[in-house]
Amino acid sequence: MSGHEVKIPSSGRTLVGYLAEPETKGPHPAVLVVHEIFGLDDHHRDVARRFAAQGYVALAPNLFTGPIGDTMTPANVQQAMRAFAEAPPDLRSNPEKFREFAQSQPPERRPVLEAFAHVTNPATQDGFARDLVACREYLQALPTVNPQRIGAVGFCFGGAMVGRYATVDPQLTAGVIFYGQNPPLDRVPQIRAQLLGQYAGEDPGITQTVPELAEAMTRAGRSFRYQVYPGARHAFFNDARPNYHAESATLAWGRVLEFFGSTLR
Repeated sequence: MSGHEVKIPSSGRTLVGYLAEPETKGPHPAVLVVHEIFGLDDHHRDVARRFAAQGYVALAPNLFTGPIGDTMTPANVQQAMRAFAEAPPDLRSNPEKFREFAQSQPPERRPVLEAFAHVTNPATQDGFARDLVACREYLQALPTVNPQRIGAVGFCFGGAMVGRYATVDPQLTAGVIFYGQNPPLDRVPQIRAQLLGQYAGEDPGITQTVPELAEAMTRAGRSFRYQVYPGARHAFFNDARPNYHAESATLAWGRVLEFFGSTLR
């Protein structure tokens, strides 16, 4: 199953993306594949092709299209992660502390820390959510796509983005969050999509907050179910990273296909 690069017009910019389509005649349901904090890479392109092999048109947009992508490289992000391991736990939620911390770091770390702060800023992520609306509109305009059957799946940063995106797009039918932070809970009543969560047992910073999302979804009368995979760590689905957990990834993939099969087909 092959794919190709596409350009997606959004508000004030043009995103680069990777599109994979089934070989059979459409129209097909479609899925947005939203990347990790490392940006769009070969793993996410491969996931798009896996969906295409299952009969979905899959679009993996690069939300870091432009100069930010030159900074948010895997090597640079690893530098930022090492810096965060030495930082106070509330650093990312306190912009002033974050700025002070970035300035205290060696010069070679500062650009990626500033970029990290930018892409994880709630205002920036609201902009990314609007980009995903533009990606959904792009998919709906394709003759191979059933415009009433659009889903989204995201991993890590992308998982958080799928949750946030679901709060702004009533035309999203279904979304899957892989080990992503919760969307703003006060926005949960705006969600119309059915959601599925896939979380790692050895990822307490993320997984311990999931019951709060489940409770908010229940209160709002929204559909959300989730699984926690014992022994798996953050990013367990990514077979190109050290935390890959084959058993959990296989189970999760089957559940995702079952979920999209029931919501998008």
